[in-house]
Amino acid sequence: MQALDIQPCSLNAQHERLRDEVRQFLAVELAGMSPGERARNWNGADPDFSRKLGARGWLGMTWPKRYGGHERSPLERYVVLEELLAAGAPVFAHWIAERQSAPLLMRFAPETLAPRVAPGVARGEIYMCIGMSEPDSGSDLASIRTRAVQRDGGWVINGSKLWTSGAQFCHYMIALVRTGSDDGKNRHAGMSQFLVDLKAPGVTIRPIYNLMGDHDFNEVFFDDVFVSDEHLIGKAGDGWNQVTTELSFERSGPERYLSSTQLLIEMLNKADASNAHHAVSLGRVVASYGALRQMSLGVAGMLARGEDPATPASLVKDQGALVEQGMPDVAHELFGGRIVPGSDLDAVMRYTTRVVPSFSLRGGTREIMRGIIARGLGLR
Repeated sequence: MQALDIQPCSLNAQHERLRDEVRQFLAVELAGMSPGERARNWNGADPDFSRKLGARGWLGMTWPKRYGGHERSPLERYVVLEELLAAGAPVFAHWIAERQSAPLLMRFAPETLAPRVAPGVARGEIYMCIGMSEPDSGSDLASIRTRAVQRDGGWVINGSKLWTSGAQFCHYMIALVRTGSDDGKNRHAGMSQFLVDLKAPGVTIRPIYNLMGDHDFNEVFFDDVFVSDEHLIGKAGDGWNQVTTELSFERSGPERYLSSTQLLIEMLNKADASNAHHAVSLGRVVASYGALRQMSLGVAGMLARGEDPATPASLVKDQGALVEQGMPDVAHELFGGRIVPGSDLDAVMRYTTRVVPSFSLRGGTREIMRGIIARGLGLR
């Protein structure tokens, strides 16, 4: 068995000055947001807010300047993300593009696609979605059937993608498709990634409404969609290796344990300081937050040192989902039957209770995460 070593990481005075700057900005920009709206956390989308973050230099913070970035440290980016998430800021419009899509292009299409797309992402003006999951595939990406066939000057894509978050307002999708066959030994062979313009002829986006009646997800259909050769990301057949890199970007941030923060805030506001049961129950939640924050900061420190955080990031994601999903149970135990209908606690608890089942699905199911952790520890 291999050891899991997440080194403690500390923030300095410069980081805390940046934190104060972000807090002052959010105090003005989010002054009119209700707790119920903040409970949406990073699922709320506001293009105007995204553009304001871009104007502040708080998108693409760690990227090279040639891609519209600001060449700041991963720890500075972590501070900004932490404050945005804790405040429930509406960041989803740019979230996927800034977190993983543009970094993927910078790594695998640095001279072609990245210079065209990344600067717009850093300005908060270009939004992107992920095209991985498909009908009947679940979490088994090796079973995808959407296919691209090479034609003169490009490729023609046919198939569909499912649970595509934000496709209704995004400009591009990074789609994982089949361009060849597996070799009989490697189920992950024969896959490639393409940058697909979602306004291209042949692309159809249909909404999927969630339990709250919100339009977060979509099914995206490709009917003879032509993409040029330069929209192939990396090399044909390298899609699986590229997508695992992309998923490591997705699982390494503080959003994996801060999604239910507004419910914790409302419980702390409602708690009776003289009630020992309240103190113990909420103290345990806060202690879990503290441990997860140190682990998440450790992952940020690994990124700052150029290390691979795949296993620790998967662990933070798995354990963070457990804490987040348990929050409504804590609220019900402490305040159930005594919550005033229409109150802030009522609105936040109702929303969080309905949305938390998704927390162990998005970014990889619990079973997938634990498989990655077991493999990273040498247990399988």
